[in-house]
Amino acid sequence: MLHGLARDGALLFVTRFTRLFSYGALSVVLVFYLTSLGLSESQTGLLLTLTLLGDTAVSLVLMTPIVPAITRNFLFLVIAGTIGVISPSGNEVGPFLPIEQAALSQVVPAGSRTEVFAWYTLTGALATAAGSLAAGLVTLVASERAVVLLYAALGLLLAFLFRRLTPAAEVHPDASASPAPRTRIGVGSSSRAIVLRLSALFALDAFGGGFVIQSLAAYWFYLRFGVKPATLGGIFFGANVFAGFSALVASRLAARFGLVRTMVFTHLPSNILLMLVPLMPNLTLATLVLLVRFSISQMDVPTRQSYTMAIVRPEERSAAAGITGVARTTGAAIAPVLAGLLFARPSLINVPFFIAGTLKIAYDLLLYRAFVRMEPSEEAMR
Repeated sequence: MLHGLARDGALLFVTRFTRLFSYGALSVVLVFYLTSLGLSESQTGLLLTLTLLGDTAVSLVLMTPIVPAITRNFLFLVIAGTIGVISPSGNEVGPFLPIEQAALSQVVPAGSRTEVFAWYTLTGALATAAGSLAAGLVTLVASERAVVLLYAALGLLLAFLFRRLTPAAEVHPDASASPAPRTRIGVGSSSRAIVLRLSALFALDAFGGGFVIQSLAAYWFYLRFGVKPATLGGIFFGANVFAGFSALVASRLAARFGLVRTMVFTHLPSNILLMLVPLMPNLTLATLVLLVRFSISQMDVPTRQSYTMAIVRPEERSAAAGITGVARTTGAAIAPVLAGLLFARPSLINVPFFIAGTLKIAYDLLLYRAFVRMEPSEEAMR
């Protein structure tokens, strides 16, 4: 399938890899770097929250990622984190994913969308894994500051790659079809309620996940077991590799059981495993549970993306992906400041895992109840 992918589709895979490599590298060292500058855990949590909030509203600003590498001033760091696109989670943030989802849906057949999105997810996971491992290796010979500088350089590369896309990736409305009524949020009245309900649920899921974003999870391993960034790079390399290959399994499960069922029934056990991580008595068991959790935790990603693209009209896809993406990033943005307060108290560093697992399980149950009977057209025809 990927062999026959259009030029624009292949280029979108390259931009995905480049972007997620930089996110994965930065996420491993970000909290270490900020605390080494003299920021407290509470200030770091606030900065991560402002970073994620800024990511919901900004396009690529090429030079802002350089600021953390050249200043220790908290105010300047806040400004850079808010107006720049910085990922403390290792996952997608900012304006790129919604646009890429819509463009990728435009250049692949509807029947292949979920499988292509699974490979797209795998590409991102492998890139995040490689970035995590590279960050750990860089810290052996240089410093966390070198990783921050690398992040800025890759932003320049992304700007060049996006310039290579052609108009074929754009939606061209069918002149023979009646246009859907549009609203200021970019989706028609028939899709609006569905998109807003999905957005609310995705925000809940992301809010829970925001308590254990990769930067904070890496810092937890340091506080609990004294693990250094070089070792953490290897741990999260393995975790993201497992997560990536699980996406391919998800596309096959979705073909048999449906997108919503695959999303829910793979996500539920992963959230139970998330709550078990801090209960492990040693590093080996905690790492093992984390790896098992990652091996199923991302199966909902390609299915969620494909489902969102399937239930709206082609000309609404970019707006729908943007609305749900902003909801997820906003939900995730609120949690780190709360998690930072918990990490500031040694007796409470395990609590974020329990909060995250509970909220994400609630999301799974609510999603199943609301959408299990709302099948995309390609599923209904099977």
